Amino acid sequence: MKDMLKEAMKLQTRLMEELRQIKVEGSAGGGMVRIEMDGEQNVISVKIEPQVFADRDAAMLEDLIRAAFNDARKKILEKTRESFKNITGLPAGL
Repeated sequence: MKDMLKEAMKLQTRLMEELRQIKVEGSAGGGMVRIEMDGEQNVISVKIEPQVFADRDAAMLEDLIRAAFNDARKKILEKTRESFKNITGLPAGL
């Protein structure tokens, strides 16, 4: 049992190390708004093309930011599942 716990802790440490290395970019509006996130779902950067401001449409900008964030978050989850599967050999749903 003790060896199993040690192995689980090693796997968790390895997974956390891999998550720290993940970087993704979510985008919306054909790349007009881009959000970069790391594997721990921290926002690293937000880039908004100047053309977005030309319309002065706050609701549209809010929608684009939300969509870019959700796109980045989805990519993080996909990469997390992939890392989990590669490290453990188990499907990520377990």
